[in-house]
Amino acid sequence: MAARKSPGLGESLEDYVEIILALERDAGTARVRDIAERFGVSQPSVTGALRALKAKGLVRHEPYAHVTLTPAGRRVAGEVERRHRVLKEFLTEVLALPDTEADAAACRMEHVLAPTVVDRFCALAAFVHASPARAAEWLSGIGSALPRGARKGSARVSARGTGNGGGHSRTTVPTPPPEGSSSC
Repeated sequence: MAARKSPGLGESLEDYVEIILALERDAGTARVRDIAERFGVSQPSVTGALRALKAKGLVRHEPYAHVTLTPAGRRVAGEVERRHRVLKEFLTEVLALPDTEADAAACRMEHVLAPTVVDRFCALAAFVHASPARAAEWLSGIGSALPRGARKGSARVSARGTGNGGGHSRTTVPTPPPEGSSSC
């Protein structure tokens, strides 16, 4: 498999640190019960994963206490979350996949793609955002190559590559992000 930035973790443990980060952000704390619920596993399974993450220096956890990410754990979780966000954005905005399908695919892809591959997806998405007219032409070509059912959910793109005119049913051209922002 391809190299990743969290060596030795594997898909499951990467998902655990990503969930812990989300719980800390959303609820202010991560508890074994909440992790088990989000992950869809038993509390003893979570405890076993936390032992492995603690041994790698990624979490702090004592029995019956909440779980916190260490600075190293926060870095790993942030990178996994970034990969997921970049891939999901590419799949929804550039390839016009439905949100739930893109989310599931991004979750699988985030664990196996090398950082350079994710960065290339990011660069292509940035091109689409920065060059809507050129991107519209390119995306129109992709849209016309897709099977008819795959074009559902695609927005209309005018011949100039912006807006909703011209009556051409094509792939969505994303709205550029606010000045100075980047999802990468």
